[in-house]
Amino acid sequence: MHRKSKNLTLEYIIDIILRRRWYIIIPFCLSMIAGMFYSVWAPKIYEAATLILVEPQSVPENYIQSIVNTDSDARISTISKQIKSRTNLEKIIDDFNLFSGVEYKKMFMEDKVNNLRKRITVDITHGRSGSDAFSISYRGENPEKTMKITNTLASYFINENIKTRESHAVGTSEFIIEELNTMRTRLVEVEGRIEEHRKQYMGELPEQLHTNLAILKRLQEQLSDRRQRLREEKNQLAVVEQLIAFRPPPKQMVRQQPSAVGESTDLDVFKKQLAVLTTKYTERHPDVVKVKKTIADLERKKANESETANDTTSSQVLGTYSKPSLKDKNYRQREEIRLTISSLESEIPKLRNQIMIYKNRVEATPKREQELASLQRDYDNIQTTYNSLRERKLEADIAVNMEKQKGEQFQIIDSASFPQRPVEPDMRKLFLIFLAAGVGIGGAIIYLLEYLDTSFRGPEDVEPLGVSILATIPVVAGRKDRVLKRSNQLLSAFSILISVTLFAGFFLLSFKGEDAVLRLIGKFVQI
Repeated sequence: MHRKSKNLTLEYIIDIILRRRWYIIIPFCLSMIAGMFYSVWAPKIYEAATLILVEPQSVPENYIQSIVNTDSDARISTISKQIKSRTNLEKIIDDFNLFSGVEYKKMFMEDKVNNLRKRITVDITHGRSGSDAFSISYRGENPEKTMKITNTLASYFINENIKTRESHAVGTSEFIIEELNTMRTRLVEVEGRIEEHRKQYMGELPEQLHTNLAILKRLQEQLSDRRQRLREEKNQLAVVEQLIAFRPPPKQMVRQQPSAVGESTDLDVFKKQLAVLTTKYTERHPDVVKVKKTIADLERKKANESETANDTTSSQVLGTYSKPSLKDKNYRQREEIRLTISSLESEIPKLRNQIMIYKNRVEATPKREQELASLQRDYDNIQTTYNSLRERKLEADIAVNMEKQKGEQFQIIDSASFPQRPVEPDMRKLFLIFLAAGVGIGGAIIYLLEYLDTSFRGPEDVEPLGVSILATIPVVAGRKDRVLKRSNQLLSAFSILISVTLFAGFFLLSFKGEDAVLRLIGKFVQI
């Protein structure tokens, strides 16, 4: 029969603890011992970390613009992948003799690399002032190796960052050099095309247009002059032909000077020619002016010869005429006029051909100007690009030197230190777990025993049954009972002391580490 449950009071709880103290002390001590044993013998994982600051370039970007445009996050991510590559991790495994235990003999290299890769962590932090930093952490069983491997990884990051930035800068510079050579080749090619175009269409170029127009105008004036002269020479030839064909009527035999007769005849012919010309042209026409001048010269000459005339020979008789010889003035004049006409007639086609050539040149000039403008436009564009690339090349060379000396750098702020306590297992959590387990197991046992206990401890346990209590008889302890009670108290005190000692040892082992516990034990031993 179960008793009615009582209200839990402080006195009642203390009574239960004192009566069943061994159910608390023994599980607690066993839990502390188990926890200490586990904390000592369990495999421990230590973690070492180093903090690296990303320092921007020392030269202001207003003076030298960096040609490495990737942000630090992307570059750190790229470097992390490079550091975690199989080649680098295998080198670390060989250098630090990792996974050399017996339990790792059957482990493949790929599994070792993956295991090591999982132990490396890179965390990026962004500062409020704009400066970035990142930390590199590594977890391992050996604290000394863990520290060394972490510092080695930090060195790898710094070296790889320098190599990466220099590689980007040099790669950019080499790319600009290649493009510069390409532009130079295209520039020379277009220059050759322009030169070839000028040679092929020499005379039709835009800058020769004014010269061609001036030459064309002069040739047209020469052609007009030659045509005018040809007309005049033909008219003159017609007059001379009339003079040669003219025969004066027979007259009395009068002594007269031959020159006077010829001059009179010529004067009459020119007058008739003037009468004919005045019917066709005006007084200012060149032929009319020329004939008038000839008539005036003949009249003046005739007047002079009449005053100074001499006696002629008796063999010259008026009315006796003979056909003039080839040496006659009119015949000579006719031959000269014919030669002049022939020369003019051969010169006029040449002038026409030259005029046609220069007309074609003038007409072709707009087309050549358009073609040359197209070539020149291509040349100017390539020249502009070439000059821009030359400036970029100079900037790239300066940027490469800047990256080697004053570029963005990684600086180690906190180097990896020797880890004092492991991160796995978490000893603080382990301490709380074993502490709760020791107390919880004892409490659970006490609760179960109290729940199953049907004995009566006092009058208050009987009264709920409806039984009247007449009197209570106290326990009479004998000498043996007092000895057992005294021994039980001493043993309880000693057990409590052991429990406290185990608790303190487990606490120090969990929060201070094995070295601190060993140093503390060493001090007590020396004492």
